[in-house]
Order: sequence, then structure tokens, then C-alpha cells
Amino acid sequence: MPDLPRIVIDLEKLRHINCGLGRFSLHLAQEMLRLSPGRFEPVFLLAKGSDRHLPPRGFDRIGVRPWKKEALMRRLRPFIRPFLPRPQIDLWHATNQMSKYLPLDDRVPVVLTIHDLTFLHETPNDEHPRRIERKLADIQAKVDRAAAIVTDSQYVADDVKTHLTLGDRPVHVVRLGLPAPPAAATTRPAFLPDGPFVLTVGNCLPHKNFHVLLDLIDRLPNLRLVIAGKKMTPYGEFLGREIVRRGLEARAIMAGEVCDADRQWLYEHCDAFLFPSLTEGFGFPVLEAMQCGKPTFLSRMTCLPEIAGAHAFYFDGFEAASMAATYEAGMAAFRNDPGFSDRVRSHAAGYSWAETARGYLRVYESIRGPFPGLVLNGSRGGHTP
Repeated sequence: MPDLPRIVIDLEKLRHINCGLGRFSLHLAQEMLRLSPGRFEPVFLLAKGSDRHLPPRGFDRIGVRPWKKEALMRRLRPFIRPFLPRPQIDLWHATNQMSKYLPLDDRVPVVLTIHDLTFLHETPNDEHPRRIERKLADIQAKVDRAAAIVTDSQYVADDVKTHLTLGDRPVHVVRLGLPAPPAAATTRPAFLPDGPFVLTVGNCLPHKNFHVLLDLIDRLPNLRLVIAGKKMTPYGEFLGREIVRRGLEARAIMAGEVCDADRQWLYEHCDAFLFPSLTEGFGFPVLEAMQCGKPTFLSRMTCLPEIAGAHAFYFDGFEAASMAATYEAGMAAFRNDPGFSDRVRSHAAGYSWAETARGYLRVYESIRGPFPGLVLNGSRGGHTP
């Protein structure tokens, strides 16, 4: 049998297993291991100890080390290029736009995943222009090195084409998968009083736009809101002050970061999920709520309509009266439609990590040719010329 192609996949973020990029790394690695036997050799770039999250066999390893970072490699590369042997790697996948690692040999093609350019759309501050310039320059350098770009949504693909110089590099859209939900807690979280509630999930950052939900519950006195996510942030402190100022302490609960079991309990028992975010690269919490058959109320911003489609209700503005009207009409439609929950569950089930991995393999094949014994029929990932 001829040698199988060796594909490096950057899993450095697996060291942060509970963050979004850590989970992305884990699920992508698991699916690639299922697809790889007899087709390609996965080589995982891993921080020390991160391989405990993976099976013990089925892949080679490259260890994360400070001297392997691109900041140093780009200085060494011109001097050692003439002495490098034939590449032992067929392709390198940089799995996020913040990756600090690229192949030493610049003959190895690179696939670059850009999950979002959220920093472009955050609330300005005095250092905002300089910070944007530095971040964009760093991502542009990776784009210049890449043979192809991948994004999680068409919205991010369009954002990338607007703000970065791509030349003739293709941009592929490969949607993320949704894992099976964790087991829910068996009891109501201690921080939550008895009674119905609506839910939002996310770290308290300005682009999440959570403060408009305070206007909504102020308008609808029977509504209790739970905000589940990191609250020790400047915006979180602002929300806390607003809750006290408005006398909403009993009806707006900032739960902070919650464990997987409690978060799943909240998804399963909330009346509805509210997500007025101003910018998202993908919007996992929306699909997690849909996975539980819940009605979701979203902004029309960025990728959210693309992800939820016709299976969500949308705020046309953020004035309290308009949001309240949307909420009440949406809940009435939900209660009067016995098939609603089944349809949103079916929609969420269409987001599969197995198909995400196959979408990435299509991208790999577009650069280095077909893999032995691998037939990738159909496509949920697409190419944006």
C-alpha cells in the first residue's frame, strides 16, 4: 500500500477543553480519527497532557513548544529553507485564526479556519483602532500563508472577504456540528427560585446585547430572566448595576458560569431562549436550545438568521415595546403549533460533527487531491468563489 498522506491538525486549543475552541478541537479530532483509517495519517499538534482527551492510538503527535511558534519560525525560515529535506507532511490545518503555529517548511500547504472577526464589531474604545490593526495584520499574515480559508458560516465568509485581502484563495463554508447534549442535572439549580423563566447563555460582553432583555422583562412583569455565563466582566458589572437600579433583582438572575448539567437543565426547563446578540460567528447556544425543542427569539444580526432559518422568531428592533410584541406573538404561535418542538429539534439535528469533518476533508482534497478509499458524496459545506 502506498504511503498515506500525513495531515497535521492544530489541536493546541484542546488544552482549554471547556472553551469554544477547545470543544471544536475535540469534536473535530474525534471525527477525523473515525474517518482516517486506511485513508490518511492524522498528526495532531498538542499541548502537553491534552492527549488525555483522545484515544491512545490512531495518530502521531507534534508537541507544542515555545520555539515552534511562528513568531520565531518566520525569522529562521529563510536561513534554513535551502537545507530542508522533502516535506514529511502533506497538509497543515491551522484550526483557528489565533493559531501561533505554522509549518516550518513553506512548501507545505496550509488550510486556515477563521471562526469570526468579532473584534471588528465590538464597542469602540480609545485603543480600538490600534487593536484592530494589530489583530487584522496578524490574521492577514496567516491568510497570506494559506492555500484555502474555511469559515463556519456564510456571514463570516462575507466578513472575511470584506476585511482581508484574499487574492485568489478560495473561501469554503463548513458549518459546525452539534454534539449530543450532556445529561441534565436532576434538581433545579439552587440559584433559581420556583416558577417559569426565560434563558440566555453567554459571557457578559457588550456584543451579547443582554441589557435590552432588561427592558423586555421590565415591560413584561410576569417574565423572569436567567443569564448564564461569565459575569465578572465590565459589561457584567454594568448589567448588575442596572438590575439593582431598576429593582429587578427578583426577576433578572445573573447565574454566572454554570456546569454542563445545570446549563442543560436550564435549556430543558426554560419557557423560551432569548439571544439578542449583535455579532456571532456561529451561535451554538441557539442550536442547543433548539435541540431541546424550545422557541428561540433572536436578533437578525450577522449569522443568526443563517443558522436558525425559519425555525426562530426575530426581533426587528430592540425597543421594549417591539420586543415584547415579538415575544408574545411568538409564544402564542409556539403554543398553538403542536409540531413546533419536533421541527426545531429536527433542524438542530441537521448540524452533525461527522458532516463537519467530511466538509473539512473535501477542503483538504481540493488542495492535495483525493484520499485513498474515501468517497465524500453530498455536501453541507460549500465553496464561496
